[in-house]
Amino acid sequence: MRPAKPQSGQPADRKSGNTEDRESGREIVDSKSGGNIDSQRALLVKARRVVVKLGSGVVCNAQHEFDQDHVSQLAASIAALVRDGRQVVLVSSGAITLGASELGVHRSRLRDASVNRACAAVGQCKLMDAYAEAFRPHKLIPAQVLVTEDDFTDLNRYLILRQTFEKLLKLGAVPVVNENDTVTNIYTEQAPVFRDNDRLAALVLSKLDAEALVLLSNVDGLLRTVDGTPDPSSVVPIVTEISADIRDSASGKSATGRGGMTAKLDAAAIAMQAGGLVVIANGKTPGILERIFSGENIGTLFLPGERLAGKRRWLAFASSIRGQVTINANAHKALVNGHASLLLSGVTACKGEFSKGQVIAVVDSAGTVIGRGIAECGSHDISVAISNGATAKGVLVRRENFLIFSGKESTHA
Repeated sequence: MRPAKPQSGQPADRKSGNTEDRESGREIVDSKSGGNIDSQRALLVKARRVVVKLGSGVVCNAQHEFDQDHVSQLAASIAALVRDGRQVVLVSSGAITLGASELGVHRSRLRDASVNRACAAVGQCKLMDAYAEAFRPHKLIPAQVLVTEDDFTDLNRYLILRQTFEKLLKLGAVPVVNENDTVTNIYTEQAPVFRDNDRLAALVLSKLDAEALVLLSNVDGLLRTVDGTPDPSSVVPIVTEISADIRDSASGKSATGRGGMTAKLDAAAIAMQAGGLVVIANGKTPGILERIFSGENIGTLFLPGERLAGKRRWLAFASSIRGQVTINANAHKALVNGHASLLLSGVTACKGEFSKGQVIAVVDSAGTVIGRGIAECGSHDISVAISNGATAKGVLVRRENFLIFSGKESTHA
């Protein structure tokens, strides 16, 4: 499987030329950061702040019980990374699975939102107790960080959450992050910011400007496909662009979690656009973390793409659309080509109710989404401005608070 050109509406990653080692069958990727797989992997050796995501299939055994022995091994690996001078943030699945096992709830009942939340409430206690026990021999203190989508979509809460992470890391704790499933409804029509811990982990990387994200599950990496079927014996070693072909090759969900390879590719896309390295690897492989961060060719490595600025990363991946405005051709031209702010005089229609400071989508007269930005006024004021037409005064979205979905500032979100 060879990385292809970026899809329309996605930012181009760093340009690279690809050749194939015919004897070994490995893909060799030449890019700005190195000439082959080994030099690309060496970037992981230098990573100082990393996010590690453990899937349910990693922390639990085949009977959906917490695998304390294996988690203790992973905790020892994390402790080794910390001793090596790295800061580690852990994103861990497993709470719902653990809670269901403790309560004797069959997994088929987890489609009921209230049962799901109840299992999460019980499972979170067991999960943190297990991490406390696993880290204790290494004199590391786990810190539970439960988040909801509002902690990402609200810019003020987003910034406060970063401050919390920074303080925990400075104090030497290991943040253990999970979605607060006890108050979160995963069955909603609203477009999700995250619905799985893979994407959550990528957003944490983006928030903290971490250098690497490791997604550990029960698969060895992104698998090559033969006649449309993944080949377990053939792992793609390195990816520079997540092409349509690569996305088409990934399907299905994990047996115990909400994610799957598609979710991991979504997470990788976010992390790459945040300037991070991403590795998808098998969390059951002995010494997997040490091997990854020593630069060994294991799992699939995704190279960083063109990095979006901090606020634009938030707009692209963590914000939630609260309304929509339609603009005329002149406003479209000024916004996209002239790098100007969006003026109220250019708005022709407004949809939804929203307040100042919330994120809105901006569309052209044909209904095509141009981008999204932070509104300087609410929907009521916009309706008044529309009635005044060209005489309306004021700015709706400032240029620095707008993300264009084309060219270098594009996003698939």
